[in-house]
Amino acid sequence: MKLNFRYTLFSFLLAITISSSAQQNNLILLKNVNLIDGTGSASKPDVDILIKGGIITEIQSGLKEPNAKLIDLKGKTIIPAIISAHTHIGTLKGNTSTAENYTRENVLRQLKRYEDYGVGTILTMGTDRPLIFDGLIDSTKAGLLPGARLYSAGYGFNTLEKAPGSWMNLLWRPESPEQVPAQIEQLAKVKPTVIKIWVDDHGGKAEKMKPEIYKSIITEAHKKGIRVASHLYNLEDARDLTASGLDIMAHSIRDKEIDADLIKAMKAKGVAYIPTLSLDEYAFIYARKPEWVEDPFFKASLEPGVYEMIISQKYQDQVKNSPDYERNLAGSKMALKNLKKIHDAGILVALGTDSGAFPIRAQGFSEHLEMELMVQAGLTPMQTITAATRNSAKILKIDNHNGTLEKGKKADFIILTESPEKNIYNTRKIESVWKDGKEVSQGPLKK
Repeated sequence: MKLNFRYTLFSFLLAITISSSAQQNNLILLKNVNLIDGTGSASKPDVDILIKGGIITEIQSGLKEPNAKLIDLKGKTIIPAIISAHTHIGTLKGNTSTAENYTRENVLRQLKRYEDYGVGTILTMGTDRPLIFDGLIDSTKAGLLPGARLYSAGYGFNTLEKAPGSWMNLLWRPESPEQVPAQIEQLAKVKPTVIKIWVDDHGGKAEKMKPEIYKSIITEAHKKGIRVASHLYNLEDARDLTASGLDIMAHSIRDKEIDADLIKAMKAKGVAYIPTLSLDEYAFIYARKPEWVEDPFFKASLEPGVYEMIISQKYQDQVKNSPDYERNLAGSKMALKNLKKIHDAGILVALGTDSGAFPIRAQGFSEHLEMELMVQAGLTPMQTITAATRNSAKILKIDNHNGTLEKGKKADFIILTESPEKNIYNTRKIESVWKDGKEVSQGPLKK
């Protein structure tokens, strides 16, 4: 009896030790996975993934680890967490987008919304406010706060403000190139991932930033080792910005078809391209009820009151009767055509949406719509997933530990019930979202 008691006690203590060890090391073994790793390679069926302390340590078939928690994912597909390289955050609340909405609570709420949609990391493009630069950004990057990891372009550069009450009222607005160095010096203190500039006259309705000013911004930013991303619309602006040293086009070229000379210049200078196709679709699509407007996956992404607004006849008529309606429709078609040419030329294309700037650009859903539109433009689903993961990680310069599911990378991923390898729509079939090797969400419809 004593022997049996001792053996039972030993087994009990051993089980506690093993359990404690697995818990301490966060050892998880995912079995029988269909893996899309984000590198552009074909999917790898029936592989096992070992995760330790939030990091992928092994990927191969037939893995065994007695101390790990086993999860059988037979029939399921894993893709890397989406990285959205052009967003805005904090200013949305209901049907409004204002500076007053920008609170810590609102920022964290929206970071969680992105995460529920499998968007593990975002870059906000130039409209942030001071509260996030006092530890909040670093805490999200380290995974210490719930929601997507946050990167920021700080306060962007635009032309002189005519509406001082705008939620964009913290932008730098130099009157001359001579003012730029001191402004860049101040902006550099918040350590922006990139610097955002606006070069657009919005169809002749606004003043466009003068070339001598944006050239000074690019020069001074590069002195600080900071890249520059530009809001733009027109081909000739894109051409001059490329010649001036621009690093990232933060929107599509939409007025004309891109030509071989500009493509050659972009390749030579390493200019990256974020097409934001969903932004262009939102500019005209609500003139009718799009096929996805009743989809719970879409509705769950909206702020309160926005759904009622966009399905109203009043709003649909407002969009359809806008003097910009035909321009927006044509611009969207041109954006699709230019994306295909740019991608085929081997220029780095990354995913971004401009989601969160206005209530109609839904956070989280927009990223999935963007992928659908990229496929519509002519990219394959696998090319699109790579743009949304590895390439976006390159834009943020975090591709050494994020963006693909490889040995030594962070275990940030989405488990899908169906593979998107041939049907990009399946990125919406989210079973769970993981960050640092831990399940953090079961998707937007399972809260």
